[in-house]
Amino acid sequence: MTGSPHFIPLEQTDFQRLEHAAYLKGLLQPFKGKGLETWASQCSALRDDLITLAQRRILAQTNRYPFALLNVQLAQQPTGAGTTFLRWRNRDRSRMGVALWQALIADPTTPASLLDDLKAMECQRIVLNMQVSLLHTLARQAGDCADKLRDTDRVCAGRMLMQQGESMP
Repeated sequence: MTGSPHFIPLEQTDFQRLEHAAYLKGLLQPFKGKGLETWASQCSALRDDLITLAQRRILAQTNRYPFALLNVQLAQQPTGAGTTFLRWRNRDRSRMGVALWQALIADPTTPASLLDDLKAMECQRIVLNMQVSLLHTLARQAGDCADKLRDTDRVCAGRMLMQQGESMP
């Protein structure tokens, strides 16, 4: 497979433009006050930034020539959980999934000059989807943890009020 690449994958500089929270340096710390809620919010914002990066840099390329001529395209799929993933789909949107990409690669009518680009797209899609999924999970887990911490505070505060009421004459 030779030829000049039509698809340019994301590079380290693209990720450096995102928040440094991507390194999860805030994960292992004693969260106090609203710290956990803030970290959950940062994870959600970073997830959204990553989805926007995929829209602007990946989908923008895949919707242009020569990829726009193919019968399979890379597209966004929003989920019920509130995030968005990249999926392969056919033009009439009747089928979706990696099997479409596999068939595109196996199809002898797919130009050999695009095979390296299509492989790079699929690798980029896999990694971006994993990153979006992880950030979404971290944000959800941190939010759940913050709720549990609030419940713990509420229960303990209630007990302290009861104890104070018992000690009053």
